[in-house]
Amino acid sequence: MSLYTMTIDGGDTPAASTFGVVNPATGEVFAQAPQCTREQLDDAMESATHAFVCWGASEDTVRRAALRNIADALTTAQDQLAELVTKEQGKPRGAAAFEVSETARWFRYFATLPLQSETVQDDAMGHAIVVRRPLGVIAAITPWNFPLLLLGMKLAPALLAGNTIVLKPSPYTPLSTLVAGRLIAGLLPPGVLNVVSGSDELGAWMTSHPAVRKISFTGSVATGKAVAGAASPDLKRFTLELGGNDAAIVLDDADPARVAAGLFWGAFTNNGQICAGIKRVYVPDRLHDAVVAALAERARRVRVGNGMDDGVQIGPINNRPQFERVSGLVADALAEGASAAAGGRPVDRPGYFFEPTILHGTREGMRIVDEEQFGPALPIMRYSDLDEAITRANATPYGLSGSVWSSDAERASRVAAQLDCGSAYVNTHLVVQPHLPFGGWKWSGIGIENGPWGLDAFCSLQVRYSPRAQV
Repeated sequence: MSLYTMTIDGGDTPAASTFGVVNPATGEVFAQAPQCTREQLDDAMESATHAFVCWGASEDTVRRAALRNIADALTTAQDQLAELVTKEQGKPRGAAAFEVSETARWFRYFATLPLQSETVQDDAMGHAIVVRRPLGVIAAITPWNFPLLLLGMKLAPALLAGNTIVLKPSPYTPLSTLVAGRLIAGLLPPGVLNVVSGSDELGAWMTSHPAVRKISFTGSVATGKAVAGAASPDLKRFTLELGGNDAAIVLDDADPARVAAGLFWGAFTNNGQICAGIKRVYVPDRLHDAVVAALAERARRVRVGNGMDDGVQIGPINNRPQFERVSGLVADALAEGASAAAGGRPVDRPGYFFEPTILHGTREGMRIVDEEQFGPALPIMRYSDLDEAITRANATPYGLSGSVWSSDAERASRVAAQLDCGSAYVNTHLVVQPHLPFGGWKWSGIGIENGPWGLDAFCSLQVRYSPRAQV
């Protein structure tokens, strides 16, 4: 069985104990990952603190060159990394390869992003510029649904800004991060990137560690609240990208046949395990049956299976707790009067497979509607009045994304402007790009990732002022 090591101070670091990593397509352990001790975490933090002295003072040309080299190295290692992502996360091999290429794209984008001073005063009274300075040691914690892409979204801007990093992946998907992290760290001075792995307890140690000046966390709302609490005693900065319960509103002029593909893959990409995916669909009465039928046909036709097999479009749910959660949410909805137009139950095979499920007859008050399911089950709800649908779509503590679907893009845009969320789409969903700010409202998060806004989140602003006349 394969064993993996951490990266601390530029070197391969084993651990005294390990934990098993499960292939969700089989439900069986296939590798062992290191369980970082508190002492090893202290070593990683000390290494990052020492490395910051030189890395934070380095020229941005040096850091940009490093980002380009990282992108090239990820591209070269695409096949190896994609295989690991599929085995530990479950997504189809093609989707895993795309995730690796997108991760490389994030590094290439930030290698081109300006990091320059701004003149804010230049007059008879004085001269003032604003410069961006790195924060220090960053604690980066990534989730299991996109282990490498979320790595890139955090590391690329943090490194460009001149920070050093201690990175922890989810214990469900540590392997691809350990391998990618070793590759990336080898292209940086020792200690600039340290990669550790372990249980949730390790994450708690990281967020409360005195060496950390900022926490960048992607994960659940409950854990995000705990992260914010851990950061407060030391006044650490933090960026939280948390859950979503994204609503899609279909307008009465939409063509069900034309919008079905966008709605389906907006909900079922990555087997529904995506924070900014469609989680609820509101459909006008006269289109309800046609939309349900079009989505159900796609759900029945899509190929579910082991992501290593050719032609598979949807893999398993990543882990047993999430599999049991999705199973329970669907069972509750069916018991409360909903109907499954497609799916509705686990697949009878080893692993954590669940049928792509389209539910109708759902309503607010059902858990599948009110909570984030984070899996392959989509509730469809009727509406008779558009204003009512908008109100219902916004009646959630979440606010990550939303979308409106129509044959009239201008009308749909006016409706999208009324959605309470960080990203509002028209006739599409799940458009996450390195140049577009990404962040949630309400419980969906605090702070922004991507673009110059995401870069600024890893910087401190310093004003440098000098008077024209000497006192």
